[in-house]
Amino acid sequence: MVLQGKTPSAPPAVQRVLIDENDAGQRIDNFLIRVCKGVPKSLIYRILRSGEVRVNKGRIDQTYRLAAGDEVRIPPLRLAEKADKAPVPGREFPILFEDDALLAINKPAGTAVHGGSGVSFGVIEQLRQQRPQQRFLELAHRLDRETSGILLIGKKRSALSKLHDVLREGGLDKRYLALVVGKWPNPVQHIKLALTKYLTEEGERRVTVDKDGKASHSIVRLVARWERFSLVEVQIKTGRTHQIRVHLTHLGFPLAGDDKYGDFALNKALQKEGLKRMFLHAASLVVPHPVTGEPLALSAPLPDELAAFVARLDEKEARSYG
Repeated sequence: MVLQGKTPSAPPAVQRVLIDENDAGQRIDNFLIRVCKGVPKSLIYRILRSGEVRVNKGRIDQTYRLAAGDEVRIPPLRLAEKADKAPVPGREFPILFEDDALLAINKPAGTAVHGGSGVSFGVIEQLRQQRPQQRFLELAHRLDRETSGILLIGKKRSALSKLHDVLREGGLDKRYLALVVGKWPNPVQHIKLALTKYLTEEGERRVTVDKDGKASHSIVRLVARWERFSLVEVQIKTGRTHQIRVHLTHLGFPLAGDDKYGDFALNKALQKEGLKRMFLHAASLVVPHPVTGEPLALSAPLPDELAAFVARLDEKEARSYG
């Protein structure tokens, strides 16, 4: 990729980018999102729709795939000056385990694990602010913002490296509790469906089942079943983005409260019944300790709002059969 017409100190100007083999085959929208760092996705899609982005002097749409030798014209993009950021508020989270090498917390739903994508800060930034004396704090893995439960954080670089090795080698036993819509039929079921990421027209990240995607494996065990819902435990053998949500929805069992892949009309009704979030909770985890190598078993109980909803399901079932 060769940039023309841009200098570090110059005001915003037209850029002309010559596409090489490294960028050939990429969609123009994804290319612009990567190249125009800091530019909101909404603005990227606006300049594509308006025809301000040209390839070889012609208009294209967001699905155009770049070819080697293409010349891409990118219009001037002036961003508003950002106001001084509000300070990150320090915060401690419920601690499940802590020693010199490792911290395990029970992350609440609605809290991102880190800042970015429209989020000013997340768990890791708040922990660093709360613990200024701690020289090293880094996420060992991630949880979706809407998901609650066990989150591991390395307190030493050597420990973090060991945790990453365990994750890559599949040596972590991680299980979630999920409430799905419908009657889950099997006591135990393996789901092996490849997944791929894509962006919506609005620039939001989504995942779909795709035979050419990355291999993904979930093991679902039935815990409880009611007239309209089932509580399942999901063990993930791979850690793909939105894996549980997409696997279960693809089979016709969307997660209760899931605002990306779920039953949106039902979700609104469930809010009136007391379920105001997605029912997905990282409930248990077994991992070799990064220093001793001994198995470390962690568990996080269902948050009060999820436990209360399950209790209401039990009560309704008891009344209906009483």
